[in-house]
Amino acid sequence: MAAYTIYDLNVSILTPLHIGTGRELLHQYDYSIHGGRTWRLNESALLDAQDVEDPALVEKLARTPPAQLLRSQDYRPDSGLFSYVLRGTPRSEAEGAQLREQIKNVFDRPYLPGSSLKGALRTALAWHHWRQHDIQPEMSKIGRRRQWAAQRYEQDIFGPDPNHDFLRALHVSDSASVDPERLLILNARVMNRRGGLAAPVEMEAVAPDTQFHLTLKIDDALFSDWAVHNRLHRDGANLLSDLSRAVQDHSLTLARQERTWFAAIDNAKQVAGFYHQIANIRPPARRFLISLGWGTGWASKTFGPHLQQHRDFMERIVRDFRLARGRRQPGDPFPKSRRVVVQISRDRQGRPVETPAAPFGWCLVEMKERNQ
Repeated sequence: MAAYTIYDLNVSILTPLHIGTGRELLHQYDYSIHGGRTWRLNESALLDAQDVEDPALVEKLARTPPAQLLRSQDYRPDSGLFSYVLRGTPRSEAEGAQLREQIKNVFDRPYLPGSSLKGALRTALAWHHWRQHDIQPEMSKIGRRRQWAAQRYEQDIFGPDPNHDFLRALHVSDSASVDPERLLILNARVMNRRGGLAAPVEMEAVAPDTQFHLTLKIDDALFSDWAVHNRLHRDGANLLSDLSRAVQDHSLTLARQERTWFAAIDNAKQVAGFYHQIANIRPPARRFLISLGWGTGWASKTFGPHLQQHRDFMERIVRDFRLARGRRQPGDPFPKSRRVVVQISRDRQGRPVETPAAPFGWCLVEMKERNQ
């Protein structure tokens, strides 16, 4: 009998997904805009095409943004001067405007990192355990540093240290890569409860309807009698055996909360409509919704929905860790804003009009057990 169970996963992207590298691409240095598309420069090929034997030209190259070396006839996907071409353009065309880079492999093909999916699964499983055991928040168990604030709770749920964390038994591979044509340019904004839009951000992202294929392995040996005797898990086997339902419960709670938030905003009906569609979905066994990557919000990455049921505790958390920006009165909702994808159109005077179009990073995951 195999000591592990393997599932083949199909991850369908429902709303644009951005998982960044931390790098900001610069207009006219890393990419250029032409013909309503965004062209990622192949700097090496572009330099190789120049006559570097001419000293005057070498001096000019040192002072010229690479995109300014291109001619109109160079803008062909097969020219060799571009790594890939993306649908859409950033809102800013100023020299040096920034564009957040999507994670890709060495061949510039986007993929879904297994660590990103496993992190989202860990959050959902912790949330489910909290609810099942009716855990009550205690300030004495909150860490002093923001990034480690929930560490004591995670240790209670998953295990006291990395060697005794039962999610050691959960292995998630990186996905196979997909064609760069699945990338697009996203314009994002922060939306407040009055519908106001602020803090523009431009980024590469994976388009909806993209399919990622990867594997999930559960190491059953870590749930053997020997492992139990050596305290390598607590109730991990039961939690992982019901993984899809646990994650789906977390996602439905989050979707219903977001549906209520966006439904109260006049210019967010399109986003509210998406949440209305998914808020009551009951996928078949071994299928679940999940939110991944950048822009999915504070509540999707923490025990947030549970903590918000304890007003005094929540107020102290917000105050002690300075989570709120700007003016805030005790009892005000937190968080008070959301990140959204915006569509940009033009009014009759040619001025840009931004309309909230979708949330970030929602996916549908299908698990299929592999025959051993």
